[in-house]
Amino acid sequence: MKVNGAFIALEEEQTLYDFLSLQKYDLTTIAVERNGEIVPKPTYKDVFLNNEDTLEIVRFVGGG
Repeated sequence: MKVNGAFIALEEEQTLYDFLSLQKYDLTTIAVERNGEIVPKPTYKDVFLNNEDTLEIVRFVGGG
């Protein structure tokens, strides 16, 4: 699987929610695009990842 340009091999099937939690992402400050489409936060536990997926994970930062 490709995450923000880096390849990560999934050892086992897991949900997007599980992956993000294991990678210690703060779910309140990120947005996720999977294979070119934004994933709504309420569906993170329903989206199963595979090694062919491409994820872009962006963080919201304050400032101005």
